[in-house]
Amino acid sequence: MRHIPRKRFGQHFLVDQNIIAQIVDGISPKALDHMVEIGPGLGALTKPLLRHVDAMTVVEIDRDLVAHWKAHPQLQVIDADVLKVDFSKITRAQLALKNTAILDAEAAHLRIVGNLPYNISTPILFHLMSFAPLVMDQHFMLQKEVIDRMVAQPATADYGRLSVMLQWRYAMQNFLAVPPSSFDPPPRVQSAMVRMLPYAQPLPLNRQLFEELVKVAFSQRRKLLRHTLGRWLEERRFSGEFDVQRRAEEVPVAAFVALAQSLTQEKS
Repeated sequence: MRHIPRKRFGQHFLVDQNIIAQIVDGISPKALDHMVEIGPGLGALTKPLLRHVDAMTVVEIDRDLVAHWKAHPQLQVIDADVLKVDFSKITRAQLALKNTAILDAEAAHLRIVGNLPYNISTPILFHLMSFAPLVMDQHFMLQKEVIDRMVAQPATADYGRLSVMLQWRYAMQNFLAVPPSSFDPPPRVQSAMVRMLPYAQPLPLNRQLFEELVKVAFSQRRKLLRHTLGRWLEERRFSGEFDVQRRAEEVPVAAFVALAQSLTQEKS
């Protein structure tokens, strides 16, 4: 298929067959998997994945590509902005598509893959968090510096809001470096693949409160927390203990989670 990449959709099509083979091997698809691909593009991942799975769902916003993929018998095509897709409905749709009454618990969960548009990758990751209980795993191509932030540990330059929010919900691994030459057109940044495994039982908390807390904490990351989060806690009359004589980047994920849980308990 001949298709000119569209800048407004952040399209960079993967063309390196060696990299593609390594990605598919890392995903390790099985026949009954509920595979969902975000942005199939020209099918660099779609086609090799379809050699292993019975059927797939693809989410595509480009009208020309939607028309192309709707003709494929193994695909359910969702013509929409991924940020507006209800992934819980994809689960039900795939069960109907396979005409399968009973699947084991693992096969009933979504396996989400994609070469994500770099300009909206973070909003997509946060959108998908809402559907984490329905997901078996996620494998995404992203800008390398974004993945570095996702998997960063405390007391490092890359550790920040994205690190804390995602590490509360997922175990993550940067498992493959992908050079610009692997794409057409080549992006101006280095890329990589990340594996994201949702925790079956994440530490319970009020996500909205947690998001606000973490956002405030990292709003001025070079200052001690007493200037940002400390004032925020005072406004909420927090009576518990939390060391604000340190910077946000020094606080581990578990400590942020514990603080959110304490705040929720005080309000209840």
